[in-house]
Amino acid sequence: MGQIKLENIRVFANHGCLPEETKIGSDYRVDLKVTTDLKPSALSDALNDTVDYVFLNKVVRDEMAIPAKLLETVAQRILDNVMNGAPTVSKASIWVSKINPPIGGDVAQVTIKMTQSRKNNS
Repeated sequence: MGQIKLENIRVFANHGCLPEETKIGSDYRVDLKVTTDLKPSALSDALNDTVDYVFLNKVVRDEMAIPAKLLETVAQRILDNVMNGAPTVSKASIWVSKINPPIGGDVAQVTIKMTQSRKNNS
């Protein structure tokens, strides 16, 4: 097994519970880690034997572009799409951070983390 990590994906998006957040938007950081078997691609040197990180980045960007009130909602959509679109992924973890959140204080970012594992059919 192995892991593929996309770190510090920077996105501008319109998430939040306050009306201003969805109108004005803000900066976000997304980190995504997937667990998969990297042995086949290590031996074949073929892209179709691994999880394409271009696909992973596209899922993050596409889902971050759809406004939501909660970061948890966006994170779950990303996890669902990764698991549906990359059948060799056995586990995925995502961190979604809102940079400089409007919470009444000097807070650099607020981050949620969610993890999803593939269910065995046996």
